[in-house]
Amino acid sequence: MFKSNPDDAQNVHDLREMAKKRLPKWLFEFVDRGTEDEVALRNNRAAFERIKLKTQVLVDVSKRDQETTLFGKRHDMPIGIAPTGAAGMLSYKGELSLARAAKAANIPFTLATGSTTSMEDVAKQVGGTLWFQLYMWSDVRLSHMLVERAKNAGFEALVVTVDGPVNTNREYNTRNGFTVPFRYNSKNTLDVLKHPGWMLGVLGRYLLTTGMPRRENYPTELKERYTQVSAAERKTRNDSLSWDDLQVLRDMWPGKLIVKGILTPQDAERAIAKGADGIVVSNHGGRNFDSSMAPIAVLPSIVDAVGHRTTVIVDSGFRRGSDVVKALALGAKLVLVGRSTLWGATVAEDVGVARAIQFYREEISRTMAYLGCRNVSELNRNLIEYTETPHLPLSM
Repeated sequence: MFKSNPDDAQNVHDLREMAKKRLPKWLFEFVDRGTEDEVALRNNRAAFERIKLKTQVLVDVSKRDQETTLFGKRHDMPIGIAPTGAAGMLSYKGELSLARAAKAANIPFTLATGSTTSMEDVAKQVGGTLWFQLYMWSDVRLSHMLVERAKNAGFEALVVTVDGPVNTNREYNTRNGFTVPFRYNSKNTLDVLKHPGWMLGVLGRYLLTTGMPRRENYPTELKERYTQVSAAERKTRNDSLSWDDLQVLRDMWPGKLIVKGILTPQDAERAIAKGADGIVVSNHGGRNFDSSMAPIAVLPSIVDAVGHRTTVIVDSGFRRGSDVVKALALGAKLVLVGRSTLWGATVAEDVGVARAIQFYREEISRTMAYLGCRNVSELNRNLIEYTETPHLPLSM
């Protein structure tokens, strides 16, 4: 049976390799990979490699501080945990592990619409700085029900994801035998049997307690288990929505409103016009639209356009603390990480997530030392140098 100690990992990449050994292939690739030819996935990383940082020497950096203030609230690090709907499949009640580790690190945690733990349970059992990620559905009544629940549960921010108007084209899911609803066949069943640690430690625990996981934040009539035929598909498609729907949310929501999935200054302007308190520059980690631009590449133009009027956050492709520092130097106020903390949860639940956060903390601190910066407010574009874009390999 798979056993792994997160202390043996030296970075996020090690956690990823440990998670790969623990998980069935279909589940690991569902989280790890992109869409279609995975150009966006590779380009996200290539864009980071193009950015270099200028060192500053003979600066007293013995006292370095990563503290940052976001929406008037102090956080110990300039990162937060992004919404990841698969957390509860990678780890037993994985959302709780993510939330607990985020609270311990004093950083924000974002709960996904499709999570297997309800927003009420996360709020009651964990607390901390909680944000709720919302998919706006074509049946807006259902989305508005979630907004009311999040408000009543005490979530501080509503993160509206707007970059998924249609279903994605992740062909590898079909090849791996992974569909929604999930159906066991000879291929994926054998894959599960080859990974007894996950089968017993995650799937087995669900079957012995609550049964197969469900999307616990869906309305009652749509709260199917992962193995059930979905009655929600038609109602949860969102290709008919417009900016007016965002205005309705602004009128409903008393807390901070954040729009996630912005890649142009024009859309950033529109979000602010509809009352957004913040935006997330994001291409969904390269998982949705394969011809999308890398968020870190377009971040400066968006910061220039709206950074003085709203809070700019960024995600997609962050794997190292130096990546985070690059985003902060380009004007972002916070970076959301998703896959990294998922791998930690997969390997060792709360302890694994804390280990992933620790890597970012140490790497950010080390990078700041080389740059001669004692706090995140000293990071700026004078520290940035662009080099030629590296060649993209034809295969992963």
